[in-house]
Amino acid sequence: MLPPVCILGLGLIGGSLMRAASTKTSVFGWSRSDQTRQSALEDGFAVSASLEEALAKAADTDALVVLASPVPTFAPLLRTINDVAPTVRLTDVASVKSMVADLVSQHAPHARFVGSHPMAGTAHSGWRAGSPDLFRGAAWVTCIDEETDIADWLPVAALALAVGSRVVPCESGEHDRAVARISHLPHLLALALAQVGELGGPLAMSLAASSFADGTRVAGTRPELIRAFTETNVPALVDALDDALGIIGVARASLASTGSLVKITEAGHAARLAFDDRGSDLTAVELTGQDLAEQLLAVGSAGGHVTHLTLKAGDPEGALVRALYPSLDGDL
Repeated sequence: MLPPVCILGLGLIGGSLMRAASTKTSVFGWSRSDQTRQSALEDGFAVSASLEEALAKAADTDALVVLASPVPTFAPLLRTINDVAPTVRLTDVASVKSMVADLVSQHAPHARFVGSHPMAGTAHSGWRAGSPDLFRGAAWVTCIDEETDIADWLPVAALALAVGSRVVPCESGEHDRAVARISHLPHLLALALAQVGELGGPLAMSLAASSFADGTRVAGTRPELIRAFTETNVPALVDALDDALGIIGVARASLASTGSLVKITEAGHAARLAFDDRGSDLTAVELTGQDLAEQLLAVGSAGGHVTHLTLKAGDPEGALVRALYPSLDGDL
């Protein structure tokens, strides 16, 4: 089920994926950076000298091509894919999905595309920052949209499972709305908190300890990388910012008028406890049949995830999917 994998972009995510997947299947890749290609070669990995060479190999081996470079580079990459390997299996690891789906539709319309997003990363970047354990235990979104063929979805899910991730099926738009709140907004809040601390002067910065360090950790991410994903998810991020500003605004008004922060402290504490308790009610289910896409989307939207795939006699309609799903009354 897991085909060869061709990774385009060998930074933190792409480099980590190359390391992690290399023990499970044949992996090769390419990077625009001469230095990155040389570093990966020196570490014993298969790296093509040109994008065209990598894509030709992907077409010959029916490999799964993974776009792992920044989103602003996708358009020219997709145009080359359309020229060299137009019907290749294709996924990506970007933190926005609707925009990428639109780019693929525009520039590589015949590719067998399934968007994906591993919820993993660090504040560091580049080939040397990669780790084969980066994806272990992480949620990995695998998109199922109206036009998605389950036969194309299965290898993407298999790759995510092979590197130790929890596969979360969902629609592209739902993904973008969710990550705006739990990934993109935290980056902006971390950036704001870092600036507020600095405005306190040398004394404040000298006293800053774990709460400030934890709250500002992702502010250490390169600014251009933060802009690359936040500025490509504008409507959803604006909605999330509105909610955050509303909560902070109510807290400020309450503090100024009554001296109380009871609402924000109690509601925020309850929300954090709910986060800590996530997944405690999951039970095992098996999914199969012609409505497999709808079943998978139900698992993802309810907070569940896929744990195992079995393909029956090469027939996607006969795939058996094992998943963990919240305990609810009635059937899935």
